[in-house]
Amino acid sequence: MTRGRSDRALVLLLAGHVLSRTGNVVGLFTLPFLVLGRGGGPTEVGLAAFAATVPVLLSGPIGGAVVDRVGALRSSAVADAVSGATVALIPLLAALSALPLPALLALVFVGGLLDAPGETARRVVLPQIADAAGIRLERGVGFLDATTRLSSLLGAPLAGVLVATITPERTLLVTAVAFALSAVLTVVLTRTATGRLLSTPTAGEATDGTWSELSAGVRFLVQEPVLRLVVGMVLVTNLLGAARMGSLLPLYAEERLGGAAALGLISGAFGGAAFLSSVGFGFVAHRVPRRPVFVLGFLLAGGPSLLAPALGAGTGWMVAAALMSGLAAGVLNPIIGAVELERIPLALRGRVLGAVTAGAWAGIPLGGLLGGIGASAFDLTTIFGVMLVLYTIAALLPLTGGAWRGMERGTPPAR
Repeated sequence: MTRGRSDRALVLLLAGHVLSRTGNVVGLFTLPFLVLGRGGGPTEVGLAAFAATVPVLLSGPIGGAVVDRVGALRSSAVADAVSGATVALIPLLAALSALPLPALLALVFVGGLLDAPGETARRVVLPQIADAAGIRLERGVGFLDATTRLSSLLGAPLAGVLVATITPERTLLVTAVAFALSAVLTVVLTRTATGRLLSTPTAGEATDGTWSELSAGVRFLVQEPVLRLVVGMVLVTNLLGAARMGSLLPLYAEERLGGAAALGLISGAFGGAAFLSSVGFGFVAHRVPRRPVFVLGFLLAGGPSLLAPALGAGTGWMVAAALMSGLAAGVLNPIIGAVELERIPLALRGRVLGAVTAGAWAGIPLGGLLGGIGASAFDLTTIFGVMLVLYTIAALLPLTGGAWRGMERGTPPAR
């Protein structure tokens, strides 16, 4: 590609990612209020959070193999198109009074099956597009993470306003439109990028079978000590984060902050701060030691946002905590993404990233479910306090040394 086409390809990739992720944010934000508005309680909210996130455990590894087999950009376009169509069925069936809770959970589950493959596909193709545009890997990952954060900045406040004004069911139409637009931009990207970016080294080649392809990604992850440790740590923090955002914070907002609009403001503050941090950190990430910055970022990314509700804070303090946590969270994914992409061979990238996603997300369905169940049995502030202690312990693990030192640049990957 020429430099102009390379820059245009990067812009299209990031724009499609913003739209797809914004659709996800709006959908996940809206889901608890949709359940509550239809007469559900904390347990039903937890079940909905479980149904929305458990599909990644299946679609992560399988989707990664599909991405390696058929090509990243094609996989991304199909994933967004099908997800959008599935989400659009929810308001349609609701309008027809044909949406009992089991049907809602089934549609949420089916829509979630395509989320991981679509995002994996964009991460697979990022290094080549960034390299063609003359951008360092860490900066390219920072830009992709910044668009993820931008999606939270845009999606959460938008969802909060829409849920409060036009009902949760109609709000989900925004998710369907965002997915459709993302698919269109990805199709345009396939016409802009060269053929080298439309497939992976294994696309179209003879294989040893689907199980062999899946096991290759999982085997690489298990044998690579740095990735194994990072995935284990993120699994724990994601479980706690899912309990917080998927069920506990919506319940806290409904009980103490006045509802969805306040939660949208809090989530938007976090997303905005994380967006600015991701963009800025991308320009200096290659100059700082990874491991200590990683630990400090994790401590501040979750600590204040758990401490504030543990103390029973109101909306103002919750927003302040979200801003602090967002600024810290912006440094995490550029580091994690660079470590992953440096250590995974291109031919295995889709499968390994799919396995990484499944492993890191393995606790998310359980977290949302446990959060809902816990809220039925214990006071919300007590639950947040216990989560703060567990999160802090997990965030300090990289300081124990050992294989964690392999996060730094220049450390050869395991073979």
